[in-house]
Amino acid sequence: MGLYDREYTQPEYRQQRFGLPDMRFSLPRMTPVVKWLLILNFGLFILGLIPPLGSFLAHWCALDTRSWLTIVQPWRIITYQFLHSRTDAAHIFLNMLALFMLAPPLERFWGSRRFLIFYLGCGVAGGLAYVLLATTGVLGAGIMVGASGAILGVLAACAILFPHFNLIIFVFPVPIRIAAIGLLLIGLVNILMGGANLGGDVAHLGGAAAGGAYVLLQPAWGRLTKKRRSGSWEKRLEQSRRLQIEVDRILAKVHRSGLHSLTTREKRALKQATQEEIRRHQL
Repeated sequence: MGLYDREYTQPEYRQQRFGLPDMRFSLPRMTPVVKWLLILNFGLFILGLIPPLGSFLAHWCALDTRSWLTIVQPWRIITYQFLHSRTDAAHIFLNMLALFMLAPPLERFWGSRRFLIFYLGCGVAGGLAYVLLATTGVLGAGIMVGASGAILGVLAACAILFPHFNLIIFVFPVPIRIAAIGLLLIGLVNILMGGANLGGDVAHLGGAAAGGAYVLLQPAWGRLTKKRRSGSWEKRLEQSRRLQIEVDRILAKVHRSGLHSLTTREKRALKQATQEEIRRHQL
């Protein structure tokens, strides 16, 4: 019997006996959206190394605040998230490493469609934060590329939903909430001190704020949606009850005076009731 076959090494045993999570290191299992995000980001980075293609992508797909003409081109708020600087390989490597390590649990937890909307939405929030400050003169106008806003949104969501996660920073395991707070504080201090890459840090904070707000507001939004659906259902039941009362009255009138005595409105009510009855039987 090997070490990992013994009962006391199993996560179920430790959780039952000591209340401890499974801390053995393992790489995350790939999920569909994360896989395609990695392929797109690395693929476009490689294509961008070819001078003509790199210039084309930068000209048409980057988030460019130097002109109102480029600011109002709507696709840029999405496409900039898939581009990275040709001269900074570390940028794309760190972003994609974080995506690979953090995003699969989030995609499995939410489902692929919801995760993709969330990921792109955080990137949009980061881009809009940069555009807002650049167009109001708080930041200098320029070009921005990178998935960092979306990645920081993923980090914020994981820090809230999966607080037991550890990140490896300089070979040391760091609780994900400590790592997230530390990274955001570094970005905030850099902005306040007027350091380098202000636009990038603004996008980081914007994406993280969007990701954290989405997760934290979900319970309230769920209650509101449930209440609205409940109210809509009660309204439909009341309408159905009133229609049935009206139908009973019309049928009694037909019994007394015949079909020719019905008004146009009463005939329309009977037709509506018949159509609803057919729909119920089809369901």
